[in-house]
Amino acid sequence: MKLVRIGPKGAEKPAIATESGFADLSSVISDITPETLADLPSALKGVDLSSLPAIEPGRFGSPISRTGHFIAIGLNYADHAAESGMPIPAEPVVFSKAPSCLSGPDDDVVLPQGVEKADWEVELAVVIGREADHVSRADALDHVFGYMVCNDVSERAWQIEGTGQWIKGKSAPTFGPVGPWLVTADEVGNPQTLDMFLDVNGKRCQTGNTTTMIFAIDEIISYLSRHMVLMPGDIITTGTPPGVGMGMKPQTFLKEGDTMRLGIAGLGEQNQKVVRRKA
Repeated sequence: MKLVRIGPKGAEKPAIATESGFADLSSVISDITPETLADLPSALKGVDLSSLPAIEPGRFGSPISRTGHFIAIGLNYADHAAESGMPIPAEPVVFSKAPSCLSGPDDDVVLPQGVEKADWEVELAVVIGREADHVSRADALDHVFGYMVCNDVSERAWQIEGTGQWIKGKSAPTFGPVGPWLVTADEVGNPQTLDMFLDVNGKRCQTGNTTTMIFAIDEIISYLSRHMVLMPGDIITTGTPPGVGMGMKPQTFLKEGDTMRLGIAGLGEQNQKVVRRKA
């Protein structure tokens, strides 16, 4: 299944992709939320999608209305660690993005006042479908509901300079575009074979494949579940391949008017314009 939420911000309707477009799921579920994820497959069982009203594609919101925990894994591609001047980690590097940074795949990325080193990161995001507490690698993927594209937008000065607290550089509103689709795990199959890319102003900056992750999805979920309980609706964004602005020579960062286009095979594409927050 490819699940989406379509409509103006704050008034999105849940929908599902069909052969002819998108079907409105409002009569089946109130919204795609952490609470409705677990029951969604059974709620859709036996539903004739062709009988549901069509919904015209417009603005795509985040495919899940909110998340309780937006977890991120840093330096999870060896060549990205190298371009960042950091050693390959011996275990997953874990940090958080504020849940309030969640935004739609094509919404503007808004630079807060004072931001001068904003950067891009195309990533594969995992959405947890059922509680994971001390799960093994062998069972880890059974706890995945689906996958999304994520742009882990980062402000490098806030992330690394000064006291160097990553959450500060990762959490501004609109710094977490996800979607356009939440694709269920059964449709994705093996998440470790997915091509990914990101363009800035039409120039290819990032090209990668999830096969080159240092820590695979099952290992990440198992590792995290030994340190915290993962709950339905939690998002884990799993690291980026090389080609970020911080790694360029000279370093290149996002500025007002820039555009980004990014995608992952089978999960859709995002398109964002960079704007600056008004005082």
